[in-house]
Amino acid sequence: MRIQAALVETPGGPFTVHEADLEEPRPDEILVRITASGICHTDLSMRQVWPPGRLPMVFGHEGAGVVEAVGEAVTSVSCSVCEQCATGEPAYCEHSASLNAGGSRPDGSSPLSYTDGSPIYGSFFGQSAFASHCLTTESNTVKIPADIPAAVAAPLGCSVQTGVGTVRTVLRPAAGTTLAVFGAGSVGLSAVMAAVAEDCAVIAVDPIAPRRALAQDLGAAAALDPTTEDDVASALRDLTGGGPHYAIDTTGKPTVVSQAITALRKRGTLALVGIGKAEFDTIPVMTKGITIRGVTEGDAVPARTIPQLIDLYRQGRLPLEKLITEFRFTDIEAAAEAALRKSVVKPVLTASH
Repeated sequence: MRIQAALVETPGGPFTVHEADLEEPRPDEILVRITASGICHTDLSMRQVWPPGRLPMVFGHEGAGVVEAVGEAVTSVSCSVCEQCATGEPAYCEHSASLNAGGSRPDGSSPLSYTDGSPIYGSFFGQSAFASHCLTTESNTVKIPADIPAAVAAPLGCSVQTGVGTVRTVLRPAAGTTLAVFGAGSVGLSAVMAAVAEDCAVIAVDPIAPRRALAQDLGAAAALDPTTEDDVASALRDLTGGGPHYAIDTTGKPTVVSQAITALRKRGTLALVGIGKAEFDTIPVMTKGITIRGVTEGDAVPARTIPQLIDLYRQGRLPLEKLITEFRFTDIEAAAEAALRKSVVKPVLTASH
């Protein structure tokens, strides 16, 4: 079928909207008409480093939409083959690299092409949602209630489940404990909301004033500007009576990770969810008995996690609308630039079809 898709055609190049052809769904695939798609930091960073030999490419992995066709053999759940998926941990699938970031289906084919038949790479995170339509599988497709706004539903698939899942599934803080969140983007603010819902005292750390204000509007007890604090770790220890019990780093920056380690009280836990090349001194990790935990997608099992997130949203405990700025799909490059400038927290593309 003929669709619209936002392509990256050159290394690090802009998103440009083109007409493209999408194959009919295979027996194990689902055709989804996209109504909203969140722009995630991963989309923006991956287009900068995507191999030139795998271009043009359609990114996008926070898609929400309407199922329009289903292959006759849609029965599987997750890859179901590797040890991680078989034991209920799909976030750590042994085949995640080829399934999510290979630019093709597992068999090497792509369902996308230009209207002249020349190839377009896709299947990004099993979807490539920067398009009017995409093909998914049962393992990454979750049915949601029809009354949930598409712009709210889209970010549930990555940034929101990462932030909330890191709190609720991985850290599981007890009420009354303290949590420092480094980076108040969509992942960090989702974590703030989740921790506040668990009756934790949350301190947000971010250099951008509107984001610090939003963190406090969402219930954070305090928000620190790391550019004006002489010693961020010391300030956090003062605010939390000896250091937070938990910390989440969404930045992947070495200096920030070091600040988190220094700030934590003894036997505290640091969750790393940001992409980067963090380096840190092992001595305080050892002498304070700190636990460092890497987290992918909040350890989520989407079919179970996303309904839980929707329940929290309906209860008013996850006011996601405060994070979202909507853009028309055809304005995708403007939305991406706004995200890079950090003038918006979570840009969400809405359908123009």
